[in-house]
Amino acid sequence: MRQERAYVVAGNAFAVGDAQGDMDTDPRYPVGLFSFDTRFVSRWVLTVNGERLNALSRDDMAYFETRFFLVPGAASHYVDADVSVIRHRSLDDSFNERITVLNHSSEPAEYAVRLEIGSDFADTSEILRTHPRDVLVTADPAARQLRLRFERGRFVRETIVSSTAPVEVDEGGMTFRIRIEPEGKWITDLHVEMTIHGAGGRDLRASLESHRDHVRRGMREDLQDWLERAPQLVAERDELSAIYERSLTDLASLRYRPLANPGLVPVGGLPWAMTLYGRDSLFTCLQSLAFTPELTPATLREFAMLQGGQLDDERDEEPGKILAELRYGESAAFGDEPSALYYGAADTTPLFVILLDEYERWSGDADIVRELRHPARMALDWIDEYGDLAGDGYLRYVTRNSRKGWVNQGWKNSPDAIRYADGRLPGFPRATCELQGYAYDAKRRGARLAREFWGDPAYADRLDREADELKRRFNRDYWLPHREYYALALEPDGTPVDALSSNIGHLLWSGIVEDERARALAAHLVGPDLFSGWGVRTLASGQHPYNPVGSHLGAVWPSDNAVIVAGLRHYGCDAEAARIAGGIFDVAETLGGAVPELIAGYEREFTKYPVQLPAAGRPQSWSSGALLMLLGAVLGLRPTGESLLVNPALPTGFGRVELLDIPGRWGRSDAYGRDRGAAPRHHERPRLR
Repeated sequence: MRQERAYVVAGNAFAVGDAQGDMDTDPRYPVGLFSFDTRFVSRWVLTVNGERLNALSRDDMAYFETRFFLVPGAASHYVDADVSVIRHRSLDDSFNERITVLNHSSEPAEYAVRLEIGSDFADTSEILRTHPRDVLVTADPAARQLRLRFERGRFVRETIVSSTAPVEVDEGGMTFRIRIEPEGKWITDLHVEMTIHGAGGRDLRASLESHRDHVRRGMREDLQDWLERAPQLVAERDELSAIYERSLTDLASLRYRPLANPGLVPVGGLPWAMTLYGRDSLFTCLQSLAFTPELTPATLREFAMLQGGQLDDERDEEPGKILAELRYGESAAFGDEPSALYYGAADTTPLFVILLDEYERWSGDADIVRELRHPARMALDWIDEYGDLAGDGYLRYVTRNSRKGWVNQGWKNSPDAIRYADGRLPGFPRATCELQGYAYDAKRRGARLAREFWGDPAYADRLDREADELKRRFNRDYWLPHREYYALALEPDGTPVDALSSNIGHLLWSGIVEDERARALAAHLVGPDLFSGWGVRTLASGQHPYNPVGSHLGAVWPSDNAVIVAGLRHYGCDAEAARIAGGIFDVAETLGGAVPELIAGYEREFTKYPVQLPAAGRPQSWSSGALLMLLGAVLGLRPTGESLLVNPALPTGFGRVELLDIPGRWGRSDAYGRDRGAAPRHHERPRLR
């Protein structure tokens, strides 16, 4: 049975522990206190008189703050417990835990409160296979501090743990020997400072006051402002409102400020991707444009600043290519992994152009389009100059880093994700179908930007011609007429890889599909082989590689399904879109809390419950953003010139839904929709505002 885990998050810093608040290394999962891809605390275990604590309850106050209500001993002692403990934990750029011990007896009591503390300074990338490091531990009882420090050349990380109460400090932790009067209490604050250059050791009182003020006022006000800036959802179905607010809150928790960027950008998500991931961040921005558009400008500028500028086989870097992953840990710093700046993704570059254009359509911000003209043109040039690896006009990938590079460089990036229906692996370079859709869409959008903002009609005409030719060839070479769907990929010699996959939904989103073929794709997407009842599987059942618990071989991803639903609506397949969207919202409602990155592809009628997978992170930015994209898709939100077009097609059971104050170039606008079973209102809002 999966152990319950509790976490607090703030940007790319996070702390994960058990239900009691203890943090102790787990070889299967990143437990501890992390920031900038380093584990600063690997052991944080609280005992009272030598006994571990057990949880009575937990109060998750905010994504950055939680409280644990605990008692020592076994469950049989709970009823008569004469001592209890409250751990109040919060996180911003430092970690704070207030420990309160309460004596419920009628007599004074003495306790030995012990906190075991340790750090292995593990890199996030090696959690499953950590290696020992020489950690310098300094106990300073006079300063009430324990300092743990790791150095490797110029790479320095330090953890400084301080207490406000008198304490015995040794190299393994802190011990408080306390006496509490009847019905009394004892309190200490433990402050953990994480430094990435060795400087630190600020005055504890000043650090605590700054932390408390930031958590109690700054972070709470920021979250409230974030929620208030987003459109207001008024839903007849209460669960929908709760899902909506949770999605917005999870997105807020996953914003961070890169070291060289003043703006906030979305990280991938907890626990493995708490950094800038190209694909995840770009899709999250696309998903949230109708709700939280402020994420996009900083994200676009960050990727433009880090855009590839040279040929580097180690990093899979090429001029014009958009980043796949940015890491700050030890492995990245010393080249043990190529992830300090890694470019092994074939989809991020066209997605960058797509996001730039879509942001302008929503915001009317022409300045950023002109500002990023050169990076956008470099990205468009990359598609043909470096992406066309076989010279056949298709965007392909193959890693040039045979030691550490990613084998598959589309969104389905696990090594076994791209297969024939019979299980065979195709050769390289691979041309997966959705990449061609993204390239087509990027060229179309690049043509609009060139014509309307860059003053280059000749370049615009060229891009339009290239897009037309790509669409023509694609519909000739990828279409499998006897099966009525598009091949998953092409071999280097042009042989179609015949697997039926969710990728066909991304083709609808891109617009590369011929109109007369859309209905056939829609039928597959809601057919029994692809649609589980909860959502569309990554790979259809009935094929040799299908595995309902395989991440890209049969599992269901909310982010994937959001793109599919938007694509179906693009081609007018409204009933199919509503059915899939309804399934994903049912997942969110049934599981509660943050929507997971993926669930198993089991048939809904078989399990009756969405089965979570151990590999699924939560919260994830593009999973939380997926629920926003789904809401926008079923409401039919689309910027049209200076107006917002609303064309609802809601899932059965949604009832009446209003989304108020949708931001955009029109200022603020409202949308209204109801499912076919909901009673009409007497006064419906206009559909075009």
